[in-house]
Amino acid sequence: MNALDLSRWQFGITTVYHFIFVPLTIGLAPLVAIMQTVWHKTGNEQWLRATKFFGKLFLINFALGVATGIVQEFQFGMNWSEYSRFVADVFGAPLALEGLVAFFLESTFLGLWIFGWDRLPRKIHLATIWLAAIGVTASAYFIIAANSWMQHPVGVVWDETRDRPAMNDFWAVITNNTTLAAFPHVLAGAWLTAATFVAAIGIWWMSRNMWRARKLRAAAETGETPDLPPTTAPSQVDATPEDLEHDAHHLWRPVTRLALWVTIVAGVALFITGDLQAQIMFKQQPMKMASAESLCNTETGAGFSVLSIGRQNNCDNIDHVIEIPNMLSFLATHRFDAELQGVNELQTQYQEYFDMPGANFAPNLFVTYWGFRAMITWALGSVVVALGGLWLTRKKRVVESRRFGILALWMIPTPFLANASGWIFTEMGRQPWVVAPNFQDNLDPRQISMMVQDGVSNHTPPVLWVTMIGFTILYGALGVIWFMLQRRYALEGPAAYDHIAPEVRSDDDDSDADEPKQLSFAY
Repeated sequence: MNALDLSRWQFGITTVYHFIFVPLTIGLAPLVAIMQTVWHKTGNEQWLRATKFFGKLFLINFALGVATGIVQEFQFGMNWSEYSRFVADVFGAPLALEGLVAFFLESTFLGLWIFGWDRLPRKIHLATIWLAAIGVTASAYFIIAANSWMQHPVGVVWDETRDRPAMNDFWAVITNNTTLAAFPHVLAGAWLTAATFVAAIGIWWMSRNMWRARKLRAAAETGETPDLPPTTAPSQVDATPEDLEHDAHHLWRPVTRLALWVTIVAGVALFITGDLQAQIMFKQQPMKMASAESLCNTETGAGFSVLSIGRQNNCDNIDHVIEIPNMLSFLATHRFDAELQGVNELQTQYQEYFDMPGANFAPNLFVTYWGFRAMITWALGSVVVALGGLWLTRKKRVVESRRFGILALWMIPTPFLANASGWIFTEMGRQPWVVAPNFQDNLDPRQISMMVQDGVSNHTPPVLWVTMIGFTILYGALGVIWFMLQRRYALEGPAAYDHIAPEVRSDDDDSDADEPKQLSFAY
């Protein structure tokens, strides 16, 4: 592979890997904040246990997300220096705000939340996790604003002296209509991921507690030693059947029901925001959307392709096996009889407009077509958890089926894969552009655009191989550590009642604040 191929692979691998952690961080922060708020309002100790349990999983994920995210910033200067030079006057503002406002907000108040359990008044401590959640969300907004400018550049003029776009309207950049459509979609995807994560773990713990309770009761009736695997979970060591059932009903069921309803709301939001985003993309990047549907030729009343077969990267050999008539036109414009341009016609238009005969302006049809469908298909895993969980916990019931508990755990990766598939589709569908041309806002697309091959640095393939292999090995090791830590503490479960760390100081606590205290995570 040449330097361009290697640079693209390296950026793709590290970005997709980093984004494993991002949606869980964005969605889990407000969920943990909600749990602590319920405890603050009700005084119910079960919500404190849930807060600290999922707070620990959140912190593990946050740490890995930060470690892998730092590399993302450096890559703009390592393998994509020409791209960085081209977009510097625009990208600098949202990325600076992401660091100066969002990252400092989330990291500062997250630190106060971690170490402030027995040091801060309750209301102040509760505010810290909410401010951290706001910071996490703001971080996502500024990153989406920067990415959206690559999808739809606005708010710039051409600087003849430096031969690159210069920002002349900061407000237009951060309120780009592409940003306003993409941000709620990304946010909904993050909430879906985190809610599925919480719900699946809660369902598994419910089923596990009820199963152990049945085993203990059966052993008590026969006088035999219970046939149970050893456990190190504080809430299950020496627990009676009544203790286990109490946790299932009063800890895991409320937390799981909260997460299940958030999953439903996030799923609806994804559908609505995805529809809005698709309509915008059909106008701004028609080639991306035509490729996503293998729409090779312009059609009036175009059908939605449910399944196509053939060599998907070749318009001459694609057979639409299952198709819903007129549906694609409706999804694009909300009109069944709308005309949509196909890949072949768009290809000819771009070649003539940019005076590049023979150039290929179509992305990889296989990746865009199946990336879009993979995004939707993987999201169905969350639907299984949500509908099954709500049904089994109706009328104050708890999940007793061990099979469904295990199935819920297996569904945890599905929203992560859906998010990754969506981003692969979004970024690969923009090819061959790294900054897509804007034909809508009185900007010269010949100037305010950049092709991928023009943005790469002048490195040799051996140098890129060394760094890509190094990142892959390092990230592989970090991935194993992340999985082992998440698995370990998820299996350990929440603290038992008598092992919960000191609560947050009450607002009228007049104890000596200077008294030496151990600095610990209080988990």
